[in-house]
Amino acid sequence: MGSRQMQELGCATTDYADRLLIADGRLERLNEDCGGRVGATLAIPELLDIVVKAREYEQCLSRQFTAIEDGQRVSAWVEVEPKGGRETGCSIRVLAWHSETGLESAGREKQRHRGELLCLLSDLSLRIDQSDRILSVVRASSELEGVEEAVGANVGQKWTGIFSFPDRAAGQTGSGETPKPLICSFSPTGQELTAFVENFERREGDGAPSAIHFFAKRAPLSQSQTPTGTPSIGGDLASVLRQPINRIIANAETIRTQLAGPIGAQYSDYAADIASAGQHLLALMDDLSDLAIVEADNFSTAPDRIDLGDVARRACGILRVRARERSIELDPPPAGESQPAIAEFRRVLQVLLNLIGNAIRYAPEDSRIWVRLDASGGMAMVTVADQGLGLTAAEQVRIFEKYERLGEGEDGGTGLGLYISRRIARAMGGDLTVESAPGQGARFCLAVPIAN
Repeated sequence: MGSRQMQELGCATTDYADRLLIADGRLERLNEDCGGRVGATLAIPELLDIVVKAREYEQCLSRQFTAIEDGQRVSAWVEVEPKGGRETGCSIRVLAWHSETGLESAGREKQRHRGELLCLLSDLSLRIDQSDRILSVVRASSELEGVEEAVGANVGQKWTGIFSFPDRAAGQTGSGETPKPLICSFSPTGQELTAFVENFERREGDGAPSAIHFFAKRAPLSQSQTPTGTPSIGGDLASVLRQPINRIIANAETIRTQLAGPIGAQYSDYAADIASAGQHLLALMDDLSDLAIVEADNFSTAPDRIDLGDVARRACGILRVRARERSIELDPPPAGESQPAIAEFRRVLQVLLNLIGNAIRYAPEDSRIWVRLDASGGMAMVTVADQGLGLTAAEQVRIFEKYERLGEGEDGGTGLGLYISRRIARAMGGDLTVESAPGQGARFCLAVPIAN
């Protein structure tokens, strides 16, 4: 397929304070529906987040944002370019725009995303039918070349004759929407693997195949074992991978919204799946990049005098649409309430977005999330409290470890957010703590030095 310049569907301009100066009819109407107007701060929360990042990082960003307009979900792909540095505004170009009359089932959407990511990241994947017979095998890692050959020679046979699960009965592969990690072994060699069994939805009365994704067990490398000069995803490769992935997402959105011409509904759905998987990969790379930064020996922050109340209200504004989609009331600090602190603005915003985002993800629908300010012992504090299931004492310790998630069977991302957030808080001379009890929700408190 030859290259194709993406059609611009709309444009807008913001100033150094992220106020909307000019907007075409489509963006202006959406901004008004979100409670804004020309001359005031951009009111579309997720778009505002992209604009702020583009201006502060002085980088052109291509991202998707979503919003609600007249009860419809709007998904748009935009390119935001700073006009000359942090003290100037940005130009916004809309490259794709799509409105949906109803919100797709969150569970079904998450299930597809998990399957896409597992397939992309796994070392070996099998497709099996309803009788556990092997339909096909795909290998992505040279470590499992022998496994692929053995499985390929047994296509049409039951896969349970080749793999064994010591803690499970043969043939019991699990059920439900969320793939579960299972320790298994490759019977001919005894090689230990981790498997995720994915049950695909059934279509039109015909059983669609299930998939099993295998990951080879690898011993972690110590620092002395790591080859010198080896590129890392979090550092060297992230910037290289980001551009082609952004291009894949943008082209998939062009196909999904039929800008390149009419296509069948099923192909539009395929393109949406590709775009969603790409967005998940970008989020994964963001977390890995942050992990590489905060674990570096020379990691430091750029402290400045900030207002925690202003940062907290901005974070709530960015995530308000996501909360509304789950019928959750997001209660920020009252307008005008201030709490001066010494910290880096963008790092505090990053931590609060993680805390509030987690609260929205795990709190029950029709509940409430509070964001409150406080000060004690020379520390300025902002607390995010929810009405979720709460955490045991052991869980309160475990969730700050790498790759640990808040809940079983939930779409909890990479499990790096709280670990990174605590490292950032401590680098700013503060801390991130949690108070909770089962059935009583959770209160995450970010503390940074107070400004006198």
